[in-house]
This record gives sequence, structure tokens and C-alpha cells, in this order.
Amino acid sequence: MNTPLRPTHAVIQLSQLRRNVEAIRAKVSPARVLVMLKANAYGHGIDGVAPYIEPFVDAIGVAVLDEGVHLRELGIKKPVLVAGGTLPEHVPYYLEHDLTLTISSAEVLQAAEAASQAAGKRLKAHLKIDTGMERAGVRWYEAEAFLEQSLLCKHVEIEGIYTHFANSETLEPEGLEHKPGFSYASTQLQRFNEVLAFYPRRGLPPPPLRHTANSAAILNMPESYFDMVRPGVMFYGVYPDDEALRSVAIAPALTWKSAVVYSKQTLPGNPVSYGSLWVSDRPVRTITIPCGYADGYFRRMTNQPKVLVNGKKYQQVGRICMDQCMVNLEDDQAGIGDEVILLGKAANGECIRAEDLAVWAGTNSYEVMTNISARVPRVFEIEEGG
Repeated sequence: MNTPLRPTHAVIQLSQLRRNVEAIRAKVSPARVLVMLKANAYGHGIDGVAPYIEPFVDAIGVAVLDEGVHLRELGIKKPVLVAGGTLPEHVPYYLEHDLTLTISSAEVLQAAEAASQAAGKRLKAHLKIDTGMERAGVRWYEAEAFLEQSLLCKHVEIEGIYTHFANSETLEPEGLEHKPGFSYASTQLQRFNEVLAFYPRRGLPPPPLRHTANSAAILNMPESYFDMVRPGVMFYGVYPDDEALRSVAIAPALTWKSAVVYSKQTLPGNPVSYGSLWVSDRPVRTITIPCGYADGYFRRMTNQPKVLVNGKKYQQVGRICMDQCMVNLEDDQAGIGDEVILLGKAANGECIRAEDLAVWAGTNSYEVMTNISARVPRVFEIEEGG
């Protein structure tokens, strides 16, 4: 392991990411697996994650064009689907970098056909159908004209068609059981199937890659797998929701570490940090950790989170600063350089979960991971034989 210059760093166990992929593949087979590496691989560091995981996946998904270009610059050869919206004038970049375009409108479809014809190259594309997310894509009740238009495009290879669920993680009660009810997700799936019925009506096969399943649908809705699935947060070892079924065994791959840089006794009546938001009524040992909101350790968590110091949980106290925060050790001791874990598991099994930080910050685990800032070094580890 390369030693980072900062005590605050994130350790990524790449071998655990591979195990997560293998568990997902075992669940969804024979469907293909496209892993989402958007947002710097959900904060895990795309430069280290992508080259390692490429042999174990069928395709990679990103959100924006420059993420796809960056993957090609890293030497990634597998198909890369850019799932976010694209302006028509940016379509030629997909041809230049061999990226798969998501076509969410008739205008982008027209631009893709024109760019492909001009370049003399076939552009690979997936059609995006909005079945109820109301974010991007051609709405299901307007899809027939869109699909008719796609049949007229002779220079674009329509490789796939897909939709995105709005709430496939939700469990709803039915009788005395908790069953994946997904009243809305199942409605979306029904709408998607209705759109797909266009092809047999025309005596045509559908595009070869039909896909709908995000992480929650992989766990909850086997009927949504089709030809390919798109794991995001669960690839990184985090379940998408407390209510989602644990039907695939995964584990987190990231540990956010730091170290004690200052230790002192704080006397009663002496407030800690900006705003004087915490004060002890007795002498206590407080430590300073070189991690703050500029690192993604949310300021709004002030006085709520716990951290692990030498494997034991302690309370963060005082306003979280831009670069530092303080922790109350009560009557315990810690020396300069002692290990601190902000997110992850200690050797003794104690852990701070992304879900814990999400509760303290009033958000979700996705934002927790993707907000670990770029100035936090990522250290990539591979187990022996992994």
C-alpha cells in the first residue's frame, strides 16, 4: 500500500468489489452486469476501480460524457453507456470515443443519425423510455412514434432500450407478510413491457439489451432483469434502502481513515470549536482529527457522529470545521498518530456504516460516499490472490 501524504485517506478493497460483482452475477444470471462508475465510482476513485473491475463486468455505466471520455483515456475497452442527458451538438464525441449514447428525445435521435452518417460510422445507442420517473426519456405513452423514428435510422445501431425505476426499494405490507409490493415500480415495469410490445406488433425483435433493474430492483424484482442489470450502490457493498431485501450478500469496500493529530484535556466550561456549540461539565480528554467538511465530513452533522478511535466508538463534539473536527474520549487516552475510522470497520469488528453517517447528516448513503472529496487520497488494495 502506498502511504498517503495525509492522515485522512480512503482505503478501497478492490477484491471486495469483485466479490460483490460475483454475488450480483450469481443472482441475475444469465443477465449481463453493467456496473455504474459515475461520480468518481461513487466516491471510491474511478482511476483505481475501473481498470481492476473491467475484466469482471460486461459493461460500465457513467452519468456524463466526460466520465466516459476519462474511462477511454484510462484504457478501458468494455462498452461504456453514458446514461445522462446529452446535447445534440455533443453527439460526435460519442463516435470519437466509442461511447454508447443514451437517446432520450427525438431531437437527439435525429442528431445521432446525422452524425453517424457524416462520420461513416455506426453509433451505438440505447433508447431511454420514461415510465414514470419524469426526469429524462420519451414518455411511455408517446413512445410509439419515437420507436417508429428509430426504425428509420439506418446509421445508428439501436443496441438497447431501458427505463429507470423511481422507488423499487420500497417494501409494502400485504396481509401479514412483507412482500415486495412496489405498486409504482410494478406499474413502471408494466408500462415498459407495453412499450416493448411495439416490436412483435411490427414483426421485429426488440433491441438485444433491454434493461430496467437498478440495485434495489436486483434485490427485489427478479422479473425486471431482462438482458442486463445496472448495479450502482450495491456494487460498492451498500444496500440501497433499509427496506430492500438482503437477497444478495455484499459488503462495503471503503474505509475512511484518519489519525489523531492533537490530544489534550479540556476543562469544564471551555467550549469547543466555532460557535461554542459544545462544552463539558467536567474535565475530559478531547482529540483533534484532520478531517472536516472540505473532505466531505458534513458540517451539518456537528455533535452527532461517532468515530472509531483504536476500535472504540466516541462522540464527535463541537462545530465540524473545514479541515478538522474534535472528538470526546471522556476519560480514555489516545496518542498522536493513533488510528481513527470515520467510515468502515475496525479490526475488532466495530463499524461506522454509510447509513449511520446518512442519518447524522440527514441524507442517504449515496450522498455520503459521493461527497468524500477529491483531496482525500484513495488507496487501493488487492488481497493476495484477489
